[in-house]
Amino acid sequence: MTQQPFDAIVVGGGPAGATAAHDLARQGRKVLLLDKAGRIKPCGGAIPPRLIRDFEIPEEILCAKIRSARMIAPSGRAVDMPIENGFVGMVDREGFDEFLRVRAAQAGAERRTGTFVAFTREADGLCAIDYTDKDAGATLRVRTRLVIGADGANSAVAAQALPPAGRAPFVFAYHEIVAAPEPSQAGATNPTRCDVYYQGDVSPDFYGWVFPHGKTMSVGVGSARKGFSLRQATARLRAQAGLEDNETIRVEGAPLPLYPAKRWDNGRDVVLAGDAAGVVAPSSGEGIYYAMATGRLAAEAVEEALKTGQAKALASARKRFMKEHGRIFFILWIMQTFWYKNDWRRERFVALCKDPDVQRLTWESYMNKALVKRDPMAHLRVFFKDLGQIFGLARG
Repeated sequence: MTQQPFDAIVVGGGPAGATAAHDLARQGRKVLLLDKAGRIKPCGGAIPPRLIRDFEIPEEILCAKIRSARMIAPSGRAVDMPIENGFVGMVDREGFDEFLRVRAAQAGAERRTGTFVAFTREADGLCAIDYTDKDAGATLRVRTRLVIGADGANSAVAAQALPPAGRAPFVFAYHEIVAAPEPSQAGATNPTRCDVYYQGDVSPDFYGWVFPHGKTMSVGVGSARKGFSLRQATARLRAQAGLEDNETIRVEGAPLPLYPAKRWDNGRDVVLAGDAAGVVAPSSGEGIYYAMATGRLAAEAVEEALKTGQAKALASARKRFMKEHGRIFFILWIMQTFWYKNDWRRERFVALCKDPDVQRLTWESYMNKALVKRDPMAHLRVFFKDLGQIFGLARG
């Protein structure tokens, strides 16, 4: 047992946990970052410019720069959405997550590799975390004042330390990292374009993707439909993209929560971040930016609780996140619920993506992680065009 307690233990070393550990260590706090070895989340790897700015991501971490997206309808019709005056960065989670963990350690966080086992409280009021250490061949215990649970959608920390809560809706994601084709053999793919497939046989309620990662590509699908084979759908997607014969480097799967949990803290000594807090965006499935944002907010809440001795400060992480992003999560949930219901609606959705107003507002909102408030007439035009697609009145 560690005699000197940590100020905070962060359980989970993905983007949320690594960011929280980094920020607290930079504040001079004694922080432990506990992470399993070898776990890589299935992820397309897109990071917007705001993430690159806010979290100071060096350019050499990017494995590709995306200049456009292509939406593919059930009929096979493709609509290109070019990015004007900018790009979306692409990262491979294996290298990106490790970069964030190393940066946290360089800031002063202590790194340990192990699997969380139990959360308890001791007689003096401090917390204790038990974890298995494979190298030591034993279960170890460390003490701390506060805990940040950033251990994924099925958070063991949340299960043990927070009151029971209703299960948030999940999409199960699966992808295969494959060798990218040679430029002369690219076929249906493009090294500077993300392809998104809105087709019922690829996913009956979400979408499939082909995202370039430089020398590799992420090809995957998501669905909440029980019994739907993600592996078979990915095989169909690879064939459609001309990637069925490309080398498979690794495969990954995981559940993705698609709406923020109703509660992120226990009012005493634990706060959640990342997938544990449910912050994967509906409709798009985007999670890296929101994970890192919650990691930062959790660190700030913990810092305030440590300084003031007021556990109520932990609740500020969720309050601040929902104030800034709650509205967009609600809108994206409505979009997914309506547009992804069947192939007729998916066809109309892709047709809507062809509109210049839709493209501009979509990219501006995505790149800056905020709804575009200016140009109300553009919003009004999109509203009526949306109605036209819903009722089948629009051409194209």
